[in-house]
Amino acid sequence: MQNYRYLFGPVPSRRLGRSLGVDLTPRKTCTFDCVFCQLGRTTETTMTRKEYVPVDAVLAELDAWVKDEGQTDVITLSGSGEPTLHSGFGEVLQFIRSRTPFPAVLLTNGTLLWLPEVQEAASRAHIVKVSLSAWDQASFGWLNRPHPELSFEQVWEGQKAFRARFHGQLWLEVFLVAGMNALASDVAKIAALAKEIRPDRIHLNTAVRPPSEDFAVPLSQERMEALTPLFCPRAEVIAEFETKQRVEIGAAQEEIYAMLRRRPCTAHDIAETFSMHPNEVSKYLGKLLREKRIRAQVVNSLLYYVAEEGKAEKESSG
Repeated sequence: MQNYRYLFGPVPSRRLGRSLGVDLTPRKTCTFDCVFCQLGRTTETTMTRKEYVPVDAVLAELDAWVKDEGQTDVITLSGSGEPTLHSGFGEVLQFIRSRTPFPAVLLTNGTLLWLPEVQEAASRAHIVKVSLSAWDQASFGWLNRPHPELSFEQVWEGQKAFRARFHGQLWLEVFLVAGMNALASDVAKIAALAKEIRPDRIHLNTAVRPPSEDFAVPLSQERMEALTPLFCPRAEVIAEFETKQRVEIGAAQEEIYAMLRRRPCTAHDIAETFSMHPNEVSKYLGKLLREKRIRAQVVNSLLYYVAEEGKAEKESSG
């Protein structure tokens, strides 16, 4: 399998099936430093939009992947940071629409949708997912820890303005954290604001993967389900991914490590993504653990593997 610098996966997504990811920004380049982020702390929030990675190189990789008869359910702009910070993300979405048979998806926190140029570029996606997990400036501050120039009202108004011009599917994700925004009274406030955005679907999520802060505690499935009727349309609790098709990818240790650098995963996640036997996954994970390139962490009674950032990548040996 060809090694790609800007593409990853396809990986299992609880929302989208199998998703080929496109990474347009350096790791943790974001307008937020959310307490629940699975990628860890943002070293420095930013509002600077620029060509973080060369668009031509990204399009060349997408073209090569399609010509290699790659299979997926969707192609998603997501990855290690906020994709709308990349000044050319609209060009990438347009390429996916016009040059591939797969739906183009934009996963964004929605913080820059108040900018007309970001609205125009994002409108090229088939599906756009935005986030709303707060209800005022104070809750916005302690949950999302935004760039100082961002206000909650600005973000919310931007999402409403985008809905008015966008004719594709708009999904909204609400991330709930026990003790922070999960009281029914607070969720009702979020639901009222979400209704004004007029999303096609609303997803409730919680910290099922290791978050950036230990105090970001997940809600139970039962509690999440109890909150769904507060939303209009009624919210969906994101279900565990069920693979549609096992595709032989022939993963090796470095591909597994690259996947873990993108996000924490269980051994089951890795086995499903790469169509590998669990024993083979265990072999690779054991070697990465011995090399101290990853660590194991228990969250919600599940064992996740997390890449140790800053560790030198070692040569594979027999």
